[in-house]
Amino acid sequence: MQDAQTGEVLLARRAHDRLPIASITKLMTALLTVAHARPNELVTVDPDAVGVTGSTIRLRAGERIRVRELMAAALIQSANDSAVALGEFVGDRVGEPFPTLMNNTAGSIGLPDTRFVRPDGLDAPGHYSSAWDVTKLAMVAMREPIIRQLVRQETAMISGGRTLHTWNDLLGEFPGTFGVKTGHTSGAGWNQVVAARGNHVTIYATILGSPSRAVRNADLEELLAWGMSRYAFVPLASPDRVYGRIPVEWGFEPVPVVAARPMRRPVRIGRPLMERVVLPSRLDLPVREGQVVGEVRVYDRKRLLGRTPLIAAEARDDPSFLDRTGWYAGRTLDHIGGWFS
Repeated sequence: MQDAQTGEVLLARRAHDRLPIASITKLMTALLTVAHARPNELVTVDPDAVGVTGSTIRLRAGERIRVRELMAAALIQSANDSAVALGEFVGDRVGEPFPTLMNNTAGSIGLPDTRFVRPDGLDAPGHYSSAWDVTKLAMVAMREPIIRQLVRQETAMISGGRTLHTWNDLLGEFPGTFGVKTGHTSGAGWNQVVAARGNHVTIYATILGSPSRAVRNADLEELLAWGMSRYAFVPLASPDRVYGRIPVEWGFEPVPVVAARPMRRPVRIGRPLMERVVLPSRLDLPVREGQVVGEVRVYDRKRLLGRTPLIAAEARDDPSFLDRTGWYAGRTLDHIGGWFS
């Protein structure tokens, strides 16, 4: 389980075990499709895609269907025939077997525990990944707008009068869930990588090899709730606090400095923060109220949580003739007094 913004691992157990991942594989198929095809392109269904077992949309050989619709079927309903059709289309376009493209991409994005044999994820010798790699694959795939849009849908309509229904039960059960992919075969068990937002954080959680759909769902909900409970949304900077007083020339009162705006961030509970206030040793006149004069930075260990400008809370004008005369007179008296001390 990971914090999506920071990449911090909140909880892990046997995260690098190499296991079959079933239809979670389709995230890689979709990622490669986005890279090599346009959503509105028409695909002529290859005969190899027809008759694939498991979840399908009953494609027909020679049928013409848009890339976007095939992606929707593969990601929402986990249709195996759609994934194979996409794999054949992209592989032919690039001129390489699709599994080769999948494995090359897995290497380039840093999935050391992963090897692909099929575009659909049906059980095959040598086809595996790990919870660690699956979580990273999901995060990479969710950078693509079309994938983000599709995996959050519970239902969709595509050509041929087909209605798609998601296998991701958490979309309707756990608040804030917005993806990403389930997978199940007899060899893989019940798998899922899920993304959810709550308590101002986004959490990704992955379970592989669960014994049942119900157990998988319950465990993921518990993981997500626990992960979100590890955070508090706290103020890191406030305009009501004076962060310092900066000296100015001509004997005027130092200028008080405040934050330009409030700053709040989600922070791990129980973790100490470090604040760094950056201010000059002196300000030149004139100083305008609201003038940016410095910055406050807040760190969680070495990671910058946030930064906001510091501004002058009061103005200081250029000195008048009388101000200058008084300042020089005061300086002269100080020097004379020094002669007799």
